[in-house]
This record gives sequence, structure tokens and C-alpha cells, in this order.
Amino acid sequence: MLQSLAGSSCVRLVERRRSAWCFALLVLGYLLYLVFGAVVFSSVELPYEDLLRQELRKLKRRFVEEHACLSEQQLEGFLARVLEASNYGVSVLSNASGNWNWDFTSALFFASTVLSTTGYGHTVPLSDGGKAFCIIYSVIGIPFTLLFLTAVVQRIIVYVTRRPVLYFHIRWGFSKQIVAIIHAVILGFLTVSCFFLIPAAIFSGLEDDWNFLESFYFCFISLSTIGLGDYVPGEGYNQKFRELYKIGITCYLLLGLIAMLVVLETFCELRELKKFRKMFYVKKDKEEDQVHIVEHDQLSFSSISDQAASMKEDQKVNEPFVTPQPAVNCDGCIN
Repeated sequence: MLQSLAGSSCVRLVERRRSAWCFALLVLGYLLYLVFGAVVFSSVELPYEDLLRQELRKLKRRFVEEHACLSEQQLEGFLARVLEASNYGVSVLSNASGNWNWDFTSALFFASTVLSTTGYGHTVPLSDGGKAFCIIYSVIGIPFTLLFLTAVVQRIIVYVTRRPVLYFHIRWGFSKQIVAIIHAVILGFLTVSCFFLIPAAIFSGLEDDWNFLESFYFCFISLSTIGLGDYVPGEGYNQKFRELYKIGITCYLLLGLIAMLVVLETFCELRELKKFRKMFYVKKDKEEDQVHIVEHDQLSFSSISDQAASMKEDQKVNEPFVTPQPAVNCDGCIN
């Protein structure tokens, strides 16, 4: 008997704290996934970094030996200045792009990457005024962009997701859950095809030193707003129709970001994912809800009583004066 009571109490305790346990497992899983990514990246990329460092040391040593008139300190000073300029998007190589980084189309592309929080980092403000304006522009523009994207996605998803699912559910009698899952999968496949696979093939053809994997990598990094900046289109030597190319990339990033948000919202509306998300949310206690309801009812009742009392007082004030009735004694005589 005691064991059954203890077991039932433990079950009740676990059920009450289920959201907290799920949240703790979520935090633990995220930290483990973070550590897993660090281990994989370190094991894969560290050998390539070591090989590159060794190659650069050999090249530097050979260059100093072949040019005895140039000291190592002078060479390092020159390289430091070149790398600093390269970080700002300025290159001294003869085969580098001869176009300016801050013409209108390049500035438009930069503004789109700032507002979408992609931020490739290949071009950054050089002056203090530009940096200050970038801060103010981002503080206003990023919430404005979120508002704009939310409004656009809210209107698109009605015609792209909710109405088609409801049509197949009412017109053909299919299960709404099954129709929603199939629709989400089809929409995701179309989005991947139209905004990842096809653009990757186009970029691999337009960019001389990009293969399909690198182009697909750029599309994913851009539309997921990661924006590492290691691959930026339109920066090659003698790029044809560079201004038009930059405008097209800006439109592609904006439309692709909208499409990604529509797909994410479509998957988030699935009932299975809603149930899964609720496992990690804080649940309101029934007692708190009842207290809020009682307080709301008391406030409503008190407000109604106050209104009624005020109406009675107004009526008394507005009534004409009436002569007071004479008082009557117990024996029926009038005083």
C-alpha cells in the first residue's frame, strides 16, 4: 500500500514538473550538439589550417631568401597593411575587381545584407561616420525588416498554405493532418529546388571559380542568414553586367528569405510540431487561471455596481423637489 502511494506520488511529481524536465533535457541536448559541432569542425579543419600555415611559412622564407634587399620586418609590415585593406574589401592584386565597393549597386547590396542580418563582411564601413550611420540604420531597419517580413509572410501563407489545405480537406474529404504534412513536404521540396538547386547551378555557371557545391553552400549560408562571407558573388575580375548582377542577387536574397520564412511557418503550423513545442513551454497552473478569472469577475461586478450607484445618484439629482410628508405618531395624530 505504501509503495503504491509512493509510486503514485512520484508519478504526480513527474507529471507536474514535466515541462521543467523537458526544458532541462532541451538545454542539455543543445549544449551537447554545440560541443559535437566544435569537435567535428576542429577535427576536420585543423589539419587543413596546419598545412596552410606551413605553406605560407615556406613561401615567406623563400621570398626573403630570394630578395635579400628586403628585410623580414619590412615584408611583414607590407603584408599586414595589405591584409588590413583586404578586410575592408580593398585588394592590391592586379587581377582583383576594378570596380568600387561603394557605388550605388554595391551599397544597395550591402544595405540588404545589413537589414536581413546576413552580413557577409566582405565590405564594411571605412569611416567613423559610416560606422555610426550603420548602427543607427540597423537599429531602425532591422525591426522594420522583421515587421515587413512578418506582414508579407502572413499574407502569403493564407494563399499558399491554409487555403490549399482547407480546400483538399473540405472538397475531397481528406484528413487535415495528412494533407498538411504532404503540403509542407511538397512546399519544402519546391523551395529547395527554386531557391537552392537552380540558383546553385546558375551561380556555378556565372562565377568562374565556383563549383556546384560551393554555389549551393553560398545559397544556404545566405538564405539562412549565417553570412560567413567566404563566398560573395559579383566580386570576380571583370565581372560582366556587375550592376545588374548585384541588383539580381539583392532580389534573390529578399525573395529567398521570404520563401524560407513561409516554409518554416508552414511546418510550425503542423499539429505534431505544435505538440512537440508545447513540451518545452511553461504551463499555466489552473489555480492561477481561476484566480485571474475570479479577479476579472470581481472587477467587472464592482464596475457594474459603481455604474448603477452613480446612475441612481444622477436620477436623484435630476428629480424635482418634493414636499416632505408630515410625520405621523402612533395615535394617528399629525404633528
